[in-house]
Amino acid sequence: MKRPAAVLIGGPPATGKSTLATALAPELGAALLDLDVATGPLTRVVSDLIGVRDLDDPVLAGLTRAARYDTLLGLAEANLRAERPVVLVAPFSTERAQPSAWAATTRRLPGATMVWLHLPPGELIRRLTRRALARDENKIRDPASFLTGLDLQPPAVPHLPLDAAQPTATLVRSILDHLSR
Repeated sequence: MKRPAAVLIGGPPATGKSTLATALAPELGAALLDLDVATGPLTRVVSDLIGVRDLDDPVLAGLTRAARYDTLLGLAEANLRAERPVVLVAPFSTERAQPSAWAATTRRLPGATMVWLHLPPGELIRRLTRRALARDENKIRDPASFLTGLDLQPPAVPHLPLDAAQPTATLVRSILDHLSR
């Protein structure tokens, strides 16, 4: 790679975005930037202020999404200016679905690569159930409703699709091979 890389890892919940990013970042000598880690504490403050407990609530998302992603991309820009590659972890729902949003992202992170992790719906539910996090309770309580509201379509922007059922080491190798081209 001639310049620092920006790798954006997206996908539905429980596809292993964080696991993959944790394995990939050291291979690239990259900073690992996770949307939930970077913005979670402030999102919880807003959640408490408006009396919403579900971090996936549309009202809370509407109030915080732009600021959360601006924070994540700002951290990435700062690292890239310091010549440090970055691996970003987030759903990237808007960025992957709307070419204009992807264009805005790549203006901030030139040459960014979108990695899309995908799994069949049944495996997503099995993984959510197995990880048993509080934030997933509503998802596994009514899996049919959760899956109905979930966009499982591949990105409408250039991306590297990866089967999240593959071993993490295989996924890392696929990304490294892609970046070396």
